Amino acid sequence: MNSGQEFQGVENNVELGEGVRIAPFAIVKGGSILGDRVQVDHFAVVGGNPQFLGFDESLSTGVKIGTGSVIREGVTINRSTHEGEFTTIGEKCFLMANSHVAHDCALGNNVILANGVLLAGHVTVGDNVFFGGNTAVQQFTRIGEGAMVAGLARISMDVPPFVMTGYENDVVGLNLVGLKRRNFSADEIADLKRCFRAVYLSKPHGSPTKKAADALNSLPETARGEQFLRFFTDCEKRKFLRSRIK
Repeated sequence: MNSGQEFQGVENNVELGEGVRIAPFAIVKGGSILGDRVQVDHFAVVGGNPQFLGFDESLSTGVKIGTGSVIREGVTINRSTHEGEFTTIGEKCFLMANSHVAHDCALGNNVILANGVLLAGHVTVGDNVFFGGNTAVQQFTRIGEGAMVAGLARISMDVPPFVMTGYENDVVGLNLVGLKRRNFSADEIADLKRCFRAVYLSKPHGSPTKKAADALNSLPETARGEQFLRFFTDCEKRKFLRSRIK
């Protein structure tokens, strides 16, 4: 690993993988770990202090960015608020200009944040999630794998895997284009459709958590269907997107 001292704007106690590119006027703060071929563009700040009142700046925390991720102009990624821990960005992520990842967020692999996306503290994001421009996500929210979050959306409820959101805590359907691009089988897509209908379109009305728990007893025929349903039952106290579909 490289200490990064030969890069202008890179502080001490930074680890850089092979082929890392740091553009002029970018800042990489101490405690940051950047994997191979990470690109940090102009005026981005990686590892800055959390925007958290009362934060103890003496804590040893940082940011980890996975192999091949691209951090574009003006992006800010804040370090963790907990001793010895990291805000994490997975591999091959693409954070577009002026997006923000707050303290203690955890992003999976192949996550895309379009321009101006705002993730508050402790947000967790699964693999292959896309956020449209200027989306804002409330702290502690979970975003499931393969979801597509609409631009300008305001999200304060958990987003199940493989769905598309509307603009304010509503779900509009499965992300079928994304599933096909990832080569999901016809059986997996059909199973996800059945599971989606069981949670969001079935009657009588009830909570998504209860409907998912009931469906888990008999419905899923593939691992992907089970994954969709278990997202609701793994955190039973959470609130989930509402259905816009009549």
